[in-house]
Amino acid sequence: MYSNSKIAKAVRLAMIFGAGAATAVTTSSVSAEEESAEKVERIEVTGSRIKRADMETSSPIQVTSAEDIEISGLTRVEDMLNTLPQIEASSTIFSSNGASGRGGIDMRGLGAHRTLVLINGRRMQPGGGSSGSADANAIPGALVKRVEVMTGGGSSVYGADAVAGVVNFVMDDDFEGLEIDFIGGGYQHNNDNSYIQGLMDEKGFEYPSGGSDIEGKNFGIEITMGSDFADGKGHAVTYATWKRNNEMKFGTRDYTSCALDATATSCGGSGNAVIPNFYLSPIGADGHFDWGNYEYLTLTSDSNFQPSSGNVYNYNPVNFFMRPDERFSFGSFVNYEINDNFMPYMEIMYMRDQTKGQIAESGTFFNEEYRIDYDSPLLSDAQRGYLTDAFGLSSGDQFATYIGKRNVEGGARASIIQHDSFRVVLGTEGELNDSWSYDASIQVGSTTVDNVYINDFFAPRITTALSANGESCADTADCIPYEVFAYQGVTEESAGLLTGVASMVELSDQFIFSAFVSGELDFTMPGADTPVAVVFGTEYRKEEYERVVDEVYDKGLLLGQGGPTHALVGGYSVRELYTEASIPLLEGKEFAESLVLELGYRYSDYDVTGSEPTYKVALDWTPVDDWKVRASYNRAVRSPNIGEMFASQGLGLWSGEDPCATDTPSFTAAQCANTGVTAAQYGNIAASPAGQYNGVYGGNPELTPEIADTFSLGLVGQLSDEIDFSVDYWKIEIDEVIGTVSEDVTLTQCATTGNAAFCDNINRNNGGSLWAGTQGFITATNINLASRKWEGVDITAAYNTELSGNPFSVTLISTYMMTKQYEPLPGNPEAIYDCSGTISAKCFPQPEWRSVINANYDMGDIGLNAKLRINGEVSNGDYDGDDNDDYLVGTGIGSQTYLDLSVRYTVSENITTRLGINNILDEEPPMTGNTMDPGAFYDQLGRYIHGSVSLTF
Repeated sequence: MYSNSKIAKAVRLAMIFGAGAATAVTTSSVSAEEESAEKVERIEVTGSRIKRADMETSSPIQVTSAEDIEISGLTRVEDMLNTLPQIEASSTIFSSNGASGRGGIDMRGLGAHRTLVLINGRRMQPGGGSSGSADANAIPGALVKRVEVMTGGGSSVYGADAVAGVVNFVMDDDFEGLEIDFIGGGYQHNNDNSYIQGLMDEKGFEYPSGGSDIEGKNFGIEITMGSDFADGKGHAVTYATWKRNNEMKFGTRDYTSCALDATATSCGGSGNAVIPNFYLSPIGADGHFDWGNYEYLTLTSDSNFQPSSGNVYNYNPVNFFMRPDERFSFGSFVNYEINDNFMPYMEIMYMRDQTKGQIAESGTFFNEEYRIDYDSPLLSDAQRGYLTDAFGLSSGDQFATYIGKRNVEGGARASIIQHDSFRVVLGTEGELNDSWSYDASIQVGSTTVDNVYINDFFAPRITTALSANGESCADTADCIPYEVFAYQGVTEESAGLLTGVASMVELSDQFIFSAFVSGELDFTMPGADTPVAVVFGTEYRKEEYERVVDEVYDKGLLLGQGGPTHALVGGYSVRELYTEASIPLLEGKEFAESLVLELGYRYSDYDVTGSEPTYKVALDWTPVDDWKVRASYNRAVRSPNIGEMFASQGLGLWSGEDPCATDTPSFTAAQCANTGVTAAQYGNIAASPAGQYNGVYGGNPELTPEIADTFSLGLVGQLSDEIDFSVDYWKIEIDEVIGTVSEDVTLTQCATTGNAAFCDNINRNNGGSLWAGTQGFITATNINLASRKWEGVDITAAYNTELSGNPFSVTLISTYMMTKQYEPLPGNPEAIYDCSGTISAKCFPQPEWRSVINANYDMGDIGLNAKLRINGEVSNGDYDGDDNDDYLVGTGIGSQTYLDLSVRYTVSENITTRLGINNILDEEPPMTGNTMDPGAFYDQLGRYIHGSVSLTF
């Protein structure tokens, strides 16, 4: 079945051993394999720019084919990649609160900004955010030939950001003919979770039950055309795609129909309730709310004050579980051979994406302090009597209040987002002589993001409608009093006058000039016959970003935003020189069929952070046929991006808990005193009902680049004609990490050590709170932190044989995450924590083992595929015995396995159909409570049913 030629071995080692065998239901034939081998006389493999016929990569590479993507039935490329063990979900369509609308690719969980995304070996343009990360939405799935995922640093070859690795989308720019694909799918689930339904029954909440219809439907059309022109000297490929999916709300699934509390043992919610909650106090000596003398109240049905307990709003059902999204894209790849020395090419790509992130209705969110007259017409006589009895107030006085009222009368908030991006590459390549070739190109990329936020409470209008803080509703045109002190007194009309609209535009621009030559030198090493191959290149790159915001965003006038969003302008440029060398040391020797040394070096000079070199050393040893040992060391860097350097500092929100809150704080009085809690406040600080607290975030222009060292050591082998495997150990160590100290770590370290480096970042308001109003917060701005250490093993295996005369294969891709260690600050070993195999308040679930097993059976016109996706168990990193007995997570989350089945039927030479069901057993994601992030490794919506029809001419 396999050729034993040198070229075939090279391709198999570089593209199969390093990646695991292909995982698709294929229709390939022997003639197709032979044709493929002929086309790789000179190939460029991800991880190097050296083109050689016999090159075998020293870096582990995972290959995903176009067929893999089609079999998955997923209409978004990033969703398909997120099923790979090496990839962790970044920004996806399942994010609504704070949605960016982008599709991120995050290798190893180190962040999308540490994963370099390429198209045909060239850097992809920024996706529209200040981080500069690419947007996978712009990838035309119809034209993807394969996706190559390379582990480890690639900075010496491709430049900055390749810290975790490189994802290279190789386009099918040799496509010929016409292909039209019609795709569709949707989600179905049996709502029969008796546990969560029991919790909702206790609260009287509504929820779906029984089998659902097919929801979140998606549709798409992909058209690809390709042909030679000018008597075969030129070739052009054009594509056009349209895709749409419908929204789904949390309320469509029983397991997300209520907002769980911290323990996941009760349906919690937000204190911004339908019937409002109030913090009430007299005016203190400083002229503001008196946190030493207050009460927490709500309303009775006859509009009297009463102590509030358990009056929360279940905000979950309104939130979008999956955003609606509509996208179309088109583009073209053209090349023309004038002669062997001059072969110009052009790539043009355009994408428009429109989406909407809806979350629960706005509210007052206890955000503003309102000082209201005792004699206000909004109060009843009974309420004035309560103020007199509780605080000794009388006519002519004022009281202070923070209000928690949900705007159910006005409807949900939503962010409407539109992305427009284009990418143009103009270049030429050719042969300089029989041994040397060149490639030179100019690349321009631009992305515009329009974001309009609607239906959020406009702070100044609330103040006026309450006639608070010196404002008067009666003296303001078109003002309707905000009747929050009357039971169900707010009308749709009055609520409609209290919301506002905010808008901003983000502009990202990229310019790249790149040129390199590749060839073989006229000498060989004494023990080898193959000449030394080298690359010499230069690159200039300029990145610019601007965020333009209106006054509403800039001043944080919408109460549901968590703080202001400021304008931002920034950019940087970098000039680079680089070189690579592939040095065959030994060939055809005993226990050394091949021994190749690979070297790389890149000098980068940034106009904002200065110069920083990157380099690599790799060794590729083939002792005997079909066995190989590979090892590599890479020095990688990541320069701070525009947002990290230039973003204005301002308020935002973080999820978690304050250990010094509630009447039974988990920290001692002495520990809480370190965090700013007075003796009088201890045991009297209210916790945020929604588990959300204030933080101050922003940029730092004094940041320096991150420095990463990556190591890999692997064994590749063929046990028999049918069985191939690879095992690769890898380690990534990053120093000078750019990021923030997590709020949880800041609180814990301050409380337990009293270290000023942590305690100075905690600012409590005059009542000790970190969430009521805007005066209490934790500062978490960008700094160069200590380090991170990631370590693991990738395993791939493939078994290929024949069953009843038809090809049958089983493949395995698996990752064992040994270490995922965070060191928040240097010199604090107590603060170090490891997220591998753990879930906690600091760590979303990170299974030590993630695996994908594929079985494929090709019977000619019919192809069958079965896939197992396995997430290992995780332990509860916060578990400390009896104190955790009440937590649903308990000691951890068990392993979870998903079964996907699909079938392909070739109707005729021109028509192919596919049908499949992912997660056919309808497994649900784990429930973790509102202080633990459930992560995105788990299928979110139940079983996914998909189908497609391909017409080929």
